[in-house]
Amino acid sequence: QVQLVESGGGSVQTGGSLRLSCTSSRRLSSIDLMGWYRQASGKEREMVAVIARGRPYYADSVKGRFAISRDTANDTVYLQMNRLNVEDTAVYYCNAAWGLLTTGQYLNDFWGQGTQVTVFS
Repeated sequence: QVQLVESGGGSVQTGGSLRLSCTSSRRLSSIDLMGWYRQASGKEREMVAVIARGRPYYADSVKGRFAISRDTANDTVYLQMNRLNVEDTAVYYCNAAWGLLTTGQYLNDFWGQGTQVTVFS
């Protein structure tokens, strides 16, 4: 089990920046994958940026604008979001997973409560 506490969402004008934080109750060293997904109204949840086995991965739509990082001392993962546009408006969810199965899924897969990001023009 793990608890994921998210913060940092809000409203920002197009071109602005926000930083999301996700603090885990489990040590990051014992988590295989941790990162951010988002779900816009009427759309499916999609991966934004994750760190898997120490490597960052980004959705094409955010490459060059978003940066994911982690602070292992505080078991926190950050998502720095720059040059935001209205298409980035969504609820952002933190995800932590470990115990990779042969199916490619994780035995343990947990989500935060979500934080709203709204970008207005």
